[in-house]
Amino acid sequence: MRFAICTTDRYLGVLNAFLNAGWQPLKLFTLPVDNRMFQNRVVINRAEKLGLPIQISRLREADLQELKDLGCDVLIVASYTWRILDWERFVPHAINFHPSPLPQGRGPYPVVRAIIDNWDHWGVSCHKLAPEFDTGDVLDQEHFPLSSDECHESLDLKVQMAATKLAQRVSQNFSKLWAQAWPQGEGSYFGMFSDGDRTLDFHQPVADILRRARAFGEHECFALVNDARVFVRRAVGWPESHDYPPGQLVVSTALRMVIAAKDGYIGLLEWSLVAPDFLIGKTGR
Repeated sequence: MRFAICTTDRYLGVLNAFLNAGWQPLKLFTLPVDNRMFQNRVVINRAEKLGLPIQISRLREADLQELKDLGCDVLIVASYTWRILDWERFVPHAINFHPSPLPQGRGPYPVVRAIIDNWDHWGVSCHKLAPEFDTGDVLDQEHFPLSSDECHESLDLKVQMAATKLAQRVSQNFSKLWAQAWPQGEGSYFGMFSDGDRTLDFHQPVADILRRARAFGEHECFALVNDARVFVRRAVGWPESHDYPPGQLVVSTALRMVIAAKDGYIGLLEWSLVAPDFLIGKTGR
């Protein structure tokens, strides 16, 4: 099987699974990246070693025509934010690896909501590419449990490992899985998170605040401390009775702070007054 792939570093395992199954790569399509939420250095290096052409601009109709001329059998998509339309006129098959147990969790980055909404399980799905994002018939899925203290980084690693396992099955049983793919039916859509989603509200219980902080992890949350907006990467907390109003700064030592919450305290261990690079221009800073 000859294939082209649209991906970033997060799904290098998907590329390797198809290569290990003996599929013939034709081209890599990737994205401009912020080197925080998305990186592509490793996957580009892999493609260079394979002697593949690499394209960082959006895949368009002329590129699909090129794939048709090369005899491409399957277009594989994983971590590619640009919509791909009308592929049926150019390649026989197109699939997408999506980081949720479809039909639940459609959308551009659903793993954050998986933690915020306190899911006890999650998964990765491989589905046929459809005009509407994440709605195509499902070829196969890989499911796994979530722990009570799941964080963004642990879930991201679980997704990568699950996607690799799933890609191994799909690459080895593609024709059968394509033919037996099932329609998704009704599901849920998780939109891209907003500034409000990323804001720590000290009027909430400690458990809810910490879950939100874990959901964003290295991508950071916002918090308002003494009328200053800070960017929080790591927090701890504990329940404890107190008489402070929620949001009151209780302790400030070196670069660590303790803030009163509804039912206890939140300690900010890693924080900054400066927005992370990928937020510059998006947060008013």
